[in-house]
Amino acid sequence: MEFFKIRRTIPFMRHALVFNVISLVTFLIAVGFLATKGLHFSIEFTGGTVMEVTHEKAAQPDRIRDALGKAGFNDINVIKFGSSQDVLIRLPLKSNPDPRVQNEEMQKQSTAAMDVLKSVDPSAKLTRTEFVGGQVGKELATDGALALLAVCVGIMIYLAFRFEWRFSVATIIANLHDVVIILGVFSAFQWEFSLPVLAAILAILGYSVNESVVVFDRVRENFKKMRRAGVDEVMDASITGTISRTIITHGSTQMMVLAIFFFGGASLHYFALALTIGICFGIYSSVLVAAPLAKYLGASREDFVKPEKKTAEVVVP
Repeated sequence: MEFFKIRRTIPFMRHALVFNVISLVTFLIAVGFLATKGLHFSIEFTGGTVMEVTHEKAAQPDRIRDALGKAGFNDINVIKFGSSQDVLIRLPLKSNPDPRVQNEEMQKQSTAAMDVLKSVDPSAKLTRTEFVGGQVGKELATDGALALLAVCVGIMIYLAFRFEWRFSVATIIANLHDVVIILGVFSAFQWEFSLPVLAAILAILGYSVNESVVVFDRVRENFKKMRRAGVDEVMDASITGTISRTIITHGSTQMMVLAIFFFGGASLHYFALALTIGICFGIYSSVLVAAPLAKYLGASREDFVKPEKKTAEVVVP
């Protein structure tokens, strides 16, 4: 479906080298931030205190968050849980290698936090407390990394069957480029990296692969149709031919993500932010990273259109 059609082919490949240099520089900067600053992991990965508190009236997460912040609690997470009277509070654990000291610290955190909540609303009542140790956080971090690796391997296997190897390699590099950029941005600004953010990255991987597959499917078709066109012309025509679909698909998705970003609350803030970064860079990488990489790797018409075999003429004496 196309709401509009671009009749003139846009010469994307003419500026491919410039955009690839920009991508390389951005990629290296993201890797530099990850190497020097690392990620700011949430309580799921680092351990801490999880409290479920109920109120007689509707809870006000923003007011609770401000009160705990003024009391000295940092990187707290307050979200509504279940009904409007219930809230879930997550307090990160200060790094301490001794598990016994960790348990004592988390108990003190819970008691101090309830004192603050009582000062805000005397009806506040602690209904459940859960302590997440550092060991559990390490296991979650390991499982998350394995999940990311499994998705990447699955995508590589799929692309190996779907396309000629040059297009597969180009798509894989472009998608890993998106993931590293997202992680680099979160590292640079030290935004909280939580399980929802990890889920957003996994979603972006599949989303970007879909966009690259659409473009390369059109490239494969145009190599067969545009017999006299060069590689650059075929790439430009293919990207231009799918740009209407790209704008509609990504625009619709981004509208939904922005709705989550503005109205989803603090618990979904970084999830929507990761999706927004991923969608923007997904368009960029599919159009201006994957296609030029396939060209540099030597993609040509012969990969899709096999030359006809000439049959030798038999001369009858």
